[in-house]
Amino acid sequence: MRKWISFPKQVGAASRQAHADFPEEAIYEREAGRSGFFGPATHFHHTHAPTGWNDWEGPLRPRAFNFHQLGGLDTVSPWLAPNLLYNAHCKFRLWHLSEPMKKLARNADGDDLLFVHEGGGELFCDYGHLTLRDGDYVVIPRSTNWRLEPSSPMQLVMIEATNGSYQLPDKGLVGNHAIFDPACLDVPEINDAFKAQYSEDTWQVEVKRHGEVSVVTFPYNPLDAVGWHGDLAPVRVNWRDFRPLMSHRYHLPPSAHTTFVAERFVVCTFVPRPIESDPGALKVPFYHNNDDYDEVLFYHAGDFFSRDNIDRGMVTFHPAGFTHGPHPKAFQAGREYKKKFTDEVAVMLDTRDSLTVGEVANGVENPDYVMSWQEKK
Repeated sequence: MRKWISFPKQVGAASRQAHADFPEEAIYEREAGRSGFFGPATHFHHTHAPTGWNDWEGPLRPRAFNFHQLGGLDTVSPWLAPNLLYNAHCKFRLWHLSEPMKKLARNADGDDLLFVHEGGGELFCDYGHLTLRDGDYVVIPRSTNWRLEPSSPMQLVMIEATNGSYQLPDKGLVGNHAIFDPACLDVPEINDAFKAQYSEDTWQVEVKRHGEVSVVTFPYNPLDAVGWHGDLAPVRVNWRDFRPLMSHRYHLPPSAHTTFVAERFVVCTFVPRPIESDPGALKVPFYHNNDDYDEVLFYHAGDFFSRDNIDRGMVTFHPAGFTHGPHPKAFQAGREYKKKFTDEVAVMLDTRDSLTVGEVANGVENPDYVMSWQEKK
């Protein structure tokens, strides 16, 4: 048996409640926590911004990537999309698809999570047919045969749970129907669109295992099921179905927005919500260390109120080991309560194991991002 060393203390001038009612002499709060906001934590009160560095040397740093500048993402096979960030338990890719897939895909390495950033189309898989649009998440269980037919060019985020699976988070006190009701989860149907693609034509399946692709040829279309029953299937949910947890008096941690859980990482979704209205409540994300997790944010839509010069489709990467939080202009706007509502939509990947940046990603990094927390004179 084991337990965290725990001895709650208060030293010096400190607030009684995290993220609210700071001491007058220290407007900056910093959270040092463990286990991704679920473990023990201490909240410091500082007279200077915890991100107020004026120089940075060495390989550890906050990073931002503009993948709009990256070629090679438009392929007919998802297995040709490069690994942009990865570790032994997780692969983060971006994939652009502008024409129907000519072969079926099958991932024998783990479950895949697709997020449709732009465009839409038809998903055909062992279980049937689903129509996809922008903002959809689709969980594809390991070793499912599938393909996409875009109705308009698609840009997708792909997050692989390598040698793992996706589950829903335990929603605890707020109950199973919070954030989104499980009734919002759609599964493929054996409908007319699915039956129309039955054929005796030759089809090939690209099977990825241990990162290598094998090709299996069939003298017919393997997507020929006439029905199924069970509780394992791809599921679809759109961020527009989400009803985020909120408090007008307390800024909730990112973990409150968890959408999917895998063995060694979580995927969270930030969607539009009212900003905290209580005069003493923090109104922007709090400065935090989160020293047990690497943090990746994909910016999908809206005005990203805690960041400057970040556009939709861009990605930021904050590896564990340093404090990060809102940019100075956003922090000041929060103090002045300039915005009453946030309209941002972003996908966050938090990994328990450190991520490696793929070689192709290095060529589209913004090297000035590390200094973007400096106060503008």
